[in-house]
Amino acid sequence: MLQYGKRIWILLVILLLVGCSQSSSEEGEKSGKELTVLFNFPTSTIDPHLDSNYTAVRAGVGETLVKISEELELEPWLAEKWESKDGQNWMFQIREGVTFHNGKKVDARAVKESLERASKDNPAVKAALKIRKMEADGQRLTIQTEEVFPQFPSELVHPNTAIIDVAEKDFDKKPVGTGPFKVASFEPGVALNVERFEKYWDGKAKLDKATFAFNEDANARQMALRSGDADIVFRPPVENLEQLKAEKAKIESVPGLRTHQLIFNMDSPYMKEENVRKAVDALMDRKEIVEHILNGHAVAAKGPFLADFPFAPSYEEKKSGIEAAEQYFTQAGFQIQNGKLAKDGKPVRFKVLTYSSRPELPLIAQILQAKAKELGIEMEIQQAENIDEYLAANDDWDFATYSSLTAPRGDAAYFLNAAFMPDGALNYANINHPKLTAIIHQLNKTVEANERNKLAKAALKIIDKEMLRSFIVHPNIIVAYRDGVKNWVTSKSEYYILTKELDVEK
Repeated sequence: MLQYGKRIWILLVILLLVGCSQSSSEEGEKSGKELTVLFNFPTSTIDPHLDSNYTAVRAGVGETLVKISEELELEPWLAEKWESKDGQNWMFQIREGVTFHNGKKVDARAVKESLERASKDNPAVKAALKIRKMEADGQRLTIQTEEVFPQFPSELVHPNTAIIDVAEKDFDKKPVGTGPFKVASFEPGVALNVERFEKYWDGKAKLDKATFAFNEDANARQMALRSGDADIVFRPPVENLEQLKAEKAKIESVPGLRTHQLIFNMDSPYMKEENVRKAVDALMDRKEIVEHILNGHAVAAKGPFLADFPFAPSYEEKKSGIEAAEQYFTQAGFQIQNGKLAKDGKPVRFKVLTYSSRPELPLIAQILQAKAKELGIEMEIQQAENIDEYLAANDDWDFATYSSLTAPRGDAAYFLNAAFMPDGALNYANINHPKLTAIIHQLNKTVEANERNKLAKAALKIIDKEMLRSFIVHPNIIVAYRDGVKNWVTSKSEYYILTKELDVEK
């Protein structure tokens, strides 16, 4: 009840902010074009180097050196071009004519200082970039990585590497970037208000202002769209899509690069057993999840990547269902006693983490809980306010529902490094697998595409065989927006939302 009340309060604050914005617009700038995006993940900071929700880049405030196209190809952004003869020493030519929102010129030195701050303040960025040294000369930035690193430019797509003026101080609430919009105000957990940057290097944005608001409650988001208080809504409830269509909303449901999954805590006395992990995976009814939770807006996952990627291997069919799960538990030394699953004479109880900002994840946990009950397994479901913070700080859980972009740059290396290397940013399971680590290290040093695909497949086969993670479904990206919104593109990478081309009818 308290959680519900909190969500309603947040929605009311958002509507008040939007209303005030609209009122001031009517009084001062009647010809202005504005819209409101309602996103599902709130954030307490918009520091692009620290914000795990990538709000600054998504809201058009920050930009990276390199971006990813909808065809999953690297494109120049703040860097006009880059080159390397050996995969370790890189030259990036920084685009001429770019200024920060405070009017300062963006040159190689400014870029160097921004990347240095990102690496210093965010250990995950430091681990991902592997920069040994940088030198700036005018618009020319040279970077030497710690080792041969052929996919280095793709790491510079990541929103946590966005270029900002590090001489400014209020990074949490007003970072100074280079994008088509600059920060007007930010209310942590509620909304970011932006306004057009008139001297944007790539031409003025079509919108004068925009609000990038947050609400974890899917029903509250679709209510805001129906009432006219939001123009674009991310991830409305799938059960309400037909109703929204009937009310003239536009709906886009496109295959994305995201995978819902189970993370097994390798420090758990239960989950360190391979057959226990396989038993939990066998309880997962993927067909029911696709058809009844996601209403067909997803495909069942066999691994972290969609099957049409060249680095996705062919997987052996796995046993599934109650009987298969019971067999795996038996092989792990568990017994059924008085209708309860037990180990060493003690009833088994699993603690499962989930979170509500992706509303299907708690439902997936509940389906798993119901299946486990048939085997006499007690499963405690706990919702975390911030799943990443909880997973990083606690080890009192057995497994967790989780969702992440697995191939946001069209390459396997990002996810394999983040989720399975000992220092990986998403390695909440504390996986330390020497053979797997060696393969990923080799992948990181390999340039030739076919050989990279072979190494990625070898790594994925180990992950699959030992059930180091369970991959559930690949959900579609679902966005609903009102009829007057123009030039909307549902980004497969989920990185680019407020763009200079986005427009709205007056």
